[in-house]
Amino acid sequence: MTAVFSHGRLRLYLLRLLDDGPKHGYELIRLLEERFLGLYAPSAGTIYPRLQRLEAEGLVTHTAAGGRKTYEITESGRAELRQRADELAALESDIAASVEDLSALAGEIRDEVRGSVRDLKRELREATRQTRQGRRARWEPPAFTPGPPPPPAGPPEPGPAVLAEFDQRLAEFTAEVARLVRVRRFTDSQLRTAIRLLDGALDGLRRLLR
Repeated sequence: MTAVFSHGRLRLYLLRLLDDGPKHGYELIRLLEERFLGLYAPSAGTIYPRLQRLEAEGLVTHTAAGGRKTYEITESGRAELRQRADELAALESDIAASVEDLSALAGEIRDEVRGSVRDLKRELREATRQTRQGRRARWEPPAFTPGPPPPPAGPPEPGPAVLAEFDQRLAEFTAEVARLVRVRRFTDSQLRTAIRLLDGALDGLRRLLR
């Protein structure tokens, strides 16, 4: 749970959301995720126990239909909101500041991911260029001189079809990573894991192409 909701403040904010109208648990989760621009979403295990406590205190009530509980604030819940109006205003301000900080951090991580992708793409292109240069080079046998036979030839050079497939896979990989970064709302943990995966892939290719 994000630090802005420490000391029971999530309980207060749930009352604030229910004051706008009845909602089921996953609607509350979605609204909180939207409020934090997708950078934070509480789990069901965080939301439902608090709703149960609010109900036990008489601040919310629920109706069940189709296996789903819809929660509604009571008059006692609205009275608590009025009594804690100053605390709620401070909470709204803290949420706005937290969202701004999380957005800035997410932007830095996205830039780092894009930088890692660019580095990987550059490394792969350089490896491809060097491989092609080696393939185009022609080995000229030395003038015959008595002595031991020449050492055995190195590994066979890659053919045009393999190189073409390599170029295609590289382009597809780069495009897919860029697409995922653009359309998905990653958490900090997911982005840091992605960075580690990209770094590991780059290290592995460096070792392979030495």
